[in-house]
Amino acid sequence: MRQEYNKLVRDNIPDIIRHQQVNFATKILSEEQYRQALRQKLLEEAAEAATANDENLVMELADLSEVIDALMAVYGISLETVQETQNQRRRERGGFTQRLMLLWTDSAL
Repeated sequence: MRQEYNKLVRDNIPDIIRHQQVNFATKILSEEQYRQALRQKLLEEAAEAATANDENLVMELADLSEVIDALMAVYGISLETVQETQNQRRRERGGFTQRLMLLWTDSAL
């Protein structure tokens, strides 16, 4: 039974499928298609990490990190640039260590 995917997959997935003796088709994406597919994959992996149980969280975070690494590479963004920006935002806006949840605001004073 044929199943449609139309999504970006890791480089070794065709070999894994081939070893299962399953017919499949792939295509090489253009640069713009690749960038868009990575952004979609980012959403997919973030959703999987958000819903992962404690046992699978590390694996899902690793998948998310792989997509982030690929996005950084395709856009020419260095890890140092990301870390510097992260540190700057942490200094300006804080981190998440205090476990704060904003419940509401009221602009009517």
